[in-house]
Amino acid sequence: MTTAINTAGEKGEAAIGAHLARDVSLPALVLHREALEHNIRWMQKFVSDSGAQLAPHGKTSMTPALFKRQLDAGAWGITLASATQTRAAYAHGVRRVLMANQLVGTPNMALIADLLADPSFDFYCMVDHPDNVADLGAFFASRGVKLNVMIEYGVVGGRCGCRSEEEVIELAKAINAQPALALTGIEGYEGVIHGDHAVSGIRQFAASLVRLAVQLQDSGAFAIGKPIITASGSAWYDLIAESFEAQNAGGRFLSVLRPGSYVAHDHGIYKEAQCCVLDRRSDLHEGLRPALEIWAHVQSLPEAGFAVIALGKRDVAYDAGLPVPLLRYKAGVVPAVGDDVGACKVTAVMDQHAFMSVAPGVELRVGDIISFGTSHPCLTFDKWRVGLLVDEQLSVIESMETCF
Repeated sequence: MTTAINTAGEKGEAAIGAHLARDVSLPALVLHREALEHNIRWMQKFVSDSGAQLAPHGKTSMTPALFKRQLDAGAWGITLASATQTRAAYAHGVRRVLMANQLVGTPNMALIADLLADPSFDFYCMVDHPDNVADLGAFFASRGVKLNVMIEYGVVGGRCGCRSEEEVIELAKAINAQPALALTGIEGYEGVIHGDHAVSGIRQFAASLVRLAVQLQDSGAFAIGKPIITASGSAWYDLIAESFEAQNAGGRFLSVLRPGSYVAHDHGIYKEAQCCVLDRRSDLHEGLRPALEIWAHVQSLPEAGFAVIALGKRDVAYDAGLPVPLLRYKAGVVPAVGDDVGACKVTAVMDQHAFMSVAPGVELRVGDIISFGTSHPCLTFDKWRVGLLVDEQLSVIESMETCF
């Protein structure tokens, strides 16, 4: 039997058929096929059953192979955050992009104008200020291109977006004064609403969003018959879906939800958020599954009860919680059987090292392999050029390139 050898140059890259416990240069970003496919199906069904469309936020993974799977499963389009992300997605076949951000700066406008030369490319971006409206109107008029824009509605202390309903109405007038711009909808982001009354605050925000959409439509402000109304990150998508459906937003508008982290899920903030979703929705009997792990070697055992792992800030997110030890595998042993090391704890990460306290009863040796869960998958994906999709036997079945 020939052993698969990893001879690739990129960090974490491996040959098809390589086994994580024997053939892959670690650390590596690992995606489990079964959980990944479950998550894609689960969210698509949830959104469709809610009477909405799904435009998953691609900035989570910037992985074209995942975009394709999401679109093939029924996604309406892909949400992105910048002109360069949009160009990367277009280069890999994505033909409908909702850029949930402002298009600012002439070079960025030029990137989008070039893509819009393709009549099959459907693109939308956000505006929240008259200055941006004027700049976009002048630039796209000079290029002879019509740009679809949506008004972003925000909250005080949040990110972008008009801060009052009055500002939204006035901005719509400014947009309609620009022949090169078409007002096609309204957008918001509820993830910046926090605190003890977050649930009621999010519902109020969604209601305000719908109310504004109705007012704009009744006044003839939209350039299309069925304008887009969109919100939703990866934590509160159920509340947005319920609010849009309850107010019959789908009847007059195209309701679009934009969660992104669901595709890989996590062992941290989104795991907690999913538990809250399931608590709020008794009809949902199963939720998302963590599909993303980082695999790394035990590098040093310099003191009793203390291990240094060959894994650091260059490899894994640490902004929303440190990596979570899951299972220990013996290097080179296939079939691989994982031993639970969940009682161990990562206490700190440096650039290329993680400090881990070793729980009583856990016996480690240098060279052992540990799988780690993460919190906030966006900031793990962006540290990798390649992720490894593995089957249930932990063999590599696809190398997935990222486009950060």
